[in-house]
Amino acid sequence: MKLLSPDARAERRLAIGLALIAGYVDAYGLVALGTFVSFMSGNTTRTGSMAGQGNFMAALPSTLAIAFFVAGAFAGTWLTHSSLRHSRQVLLGVVTALLTVIVGVTQLGSLDADVGIATLGLAMGMMNTTESRVGAEAVSLTFVTGDLHRMGSHLALAVKRAPLEDAQGPWDTHFRRARLLASVWAGFLIGAALSRPATSYLGVWVLLPPVLMLVVLALVGVPLAADNVPVEQQRSRFPTLAPMTDPTPHERREVASRQGRREDGE
Repeated sequence: MKLLSPDARAERRLAIGLALIAGYVDAYGLVALGTFVSFMSGNTTRTGSMAGQGNFMAALPSTLAIAFFVAGAFAGTWLTHSSLRHSRQVLLGVVTALLTVIVGVTQLGSLDADVGIATLGLAMGMMNTTESRVGAEAVSLTFVTGDLHRMGSHLALAVKRAPLEDAQGPWDTHFRRARLLASVWAGFLIGAALSRPATSYLGVWVLLPPVLMLVVLALVGVPLAADNVPVEQQRSRFPTLAPMTDPTPHERREVASRQGRREDGE
């Protein structure tokens, strides 16, 4: 798929890779801990349902996941908007460390479910702030409801042959945007599908694959040119034409004077 720049193509690969990790870790959380660690819509529904039945203790795990996901989003946004060099690599490094802690504690056979939910929720909240756009298209990494909604909208507008308002070139169409979002969704789906068989084969090492993948993405996948720029502001890195305004009286007199001098010279 052709995108705006090499940075945008790297961002697409990074987004798919991170979505795959999110799906994998979310499925692990659901199987091993009984709670989503990246899908907060599901946790919100579960919290409301349990609270509505008066079963507040049963609502605690999903509430814990929501609280730490928000805390992770706060921390990740703070970091990526800081003046720290290589902020996104640092962010992925922190997420890697959190997953590594879970692997280590699981090895000792002493992982408390609430601690696991809080740690993984924090990690997924932070990871979701790593990438918010691919080119000019907004993407979600650790939950895909928004991606599916935007994909459906782009497909509808493609059928209607509606123009793409923020198109980056003649190649950038609603259909190509829908394909991009579908690839991110597919990454999440594949990650979730791989998590269960990986648990059977790897046992307590089940989170090792996402740890290794995060290391690779941090070292290779993060676009260096976009490192110090908040993701949602990347389009503004390129120079744009100054807005057109009406000339001032002084500018009108200056133009008239130049035109008069040209006419006198002729």
